[in-house]
Amino acid sequence: MICSFSTRLLNICIASLCKARKLEKAEGVLIDAIRLGCIPDVVTYNTFVSAYSLFVGVDAAYSILYRMREAGIRPDVVTYNSLIAGATRYCLPSRSLELFEEMLLSEIIPDVWSYNTLMHCFFKSGRPEEAYRIFLDMVSRNISPCLTTYNTIINGLCKTGNAFNAFNLYRNLEGLGFLPEIVTYNTLIDGLCKSGRFGLARRILKELGKSDFAPNATTYTTVMKCCFRSGKFEQGFAIFLEMKSKGYTHDAFAYCTVISALAKLGKTREANDCIEQMVREGIGLDIVSYNTLINVYCKEGKLKTAFQLLNEIEEGGLESDEYTHTILVDGLCKMGDVDAALKHLQYMETRGFQSSLVANNCLIHGLCMAGQVDFALKIFNNMEFKDSFTYSSMLHGLCNARRFLPAFKLIMTCLREGIKVLNSAQRAVLEGLHSKGFIRQERKLKSAIYMIRSSLH
Repeated sequence: MICSFSTRLLNICIASLCKARKLEKAEGVLIDAIRLGCIPDVVTYNTFVSAYSLFVGVDAAYSILYRMREAGIRPDVVTYNSLIAGATRYCLPSRSLELFEEMLLSEIIPDVWSYNTLMHCFFKSGRPEEAYRIFLDMVSRNISPCLTTYNTIINGLCKTGNAFNAFNLYRNLEGLGFLPEIVTYNTLIDGLCKSGRFGLARRILKELGKSDFAPNATTYTTVMKCCFRSGKFEQGFAIFLEMKSKGYTHDAFAYCTVISALAKLGKTREANDCIEQMVREGIGLDIVSYNTLINVYCKEGKLKTAFQLLNEIEEGGLESDEYTHTILVDGLCKMGDVDAALKHLQYMETRGFQSSLVANNCLIHGLCMAGQVDFALKIFNNMEFKDSFTYSSMLHGLCNARRFLPAFKLIMTCLREGIKVLNSAQRAVLEGLHSKGFIRQERKLKSAIYMIRSSLH
């Protein structure tokens, strides 16, 4: 009895430490417990597998299995479910399938959660056909799907651009013996809105109103965000007012969504009024809220206020993220203060942030606009990762400086290596070559663009 109680207490202690990300201390507790004669069980090791999967990585979590076997403890379905969940978190479908097959070879029978997690991994990786095959395998093994299974499929179909198929599955849920829940409605409304099927989304919203479930803050915010994305701002603001009337604006998320929309419309006064109202209502700000506010002030050119908010974040015990500093770098570049932007990018690196692609793109654009093309090229050449905007900004910068031959060489490299650049960048290089009389290069570039476009059709 004492040993059983001690193991249970050990598991509670380890779970608490793992939840607080204090894995070294949790390992220390395990060592001390074994030294004192308290024997860990499968729950103990499963706690470590889950924690390492979440906070470290799948390989670190998998190494726990060797320790389990050395201790004479056999992994169970929970062990492998945690590992598959870890592979899913890092979007590793091949690894998640390997773990699933290893579980079968070890004669551990998968449960409904094994299949749900595996399906989610393949949907997340943009492979809906394989996810559906996993579902068919689940049914063939006489493992009964649950509502979470169908919610996973509906979410996966929506995320992979198959919202109409998700709608059809929703229509068949009752025939399958399940009634939709609020998560089902919210997921489907979000997917339909993002795919532009607003009519179907409104129909689902009406059906939700007639169900036993009431629309919640997530429902309203989802529809509001989709209205803003599609340019239907008045409808979005009307939904926000309805949210307020029903008491659903108790957190900062809805307010920040509206503030962002107002900032995009250039209605900075209204955005500031909304900020003041949020503060008056005593709504606590998280890092997403602060990022939204910093973005608004940067767009207004109020960089001093934006940096004051950064100080407020750090003094208030919150941690700024990469997006926070990227907004500030972009704001400094747009104000023409590229020296300050460069210093802030260097400050980001001293704070342990990885070299931000977006922040570097902003800096390259700002340097090119300021006529410092050579400096922009230096940063460009030192960047480990580049995207379409990196190359397009550099091409525009070279063209603005009338350095068309280097621009020609760069765009030809892009075309050879399959790197996409904006059409406006292609036009800028072609027009520049033509204006300077570089006919041979112009023809060569036109031919390369034509060949690539032909191969896509």
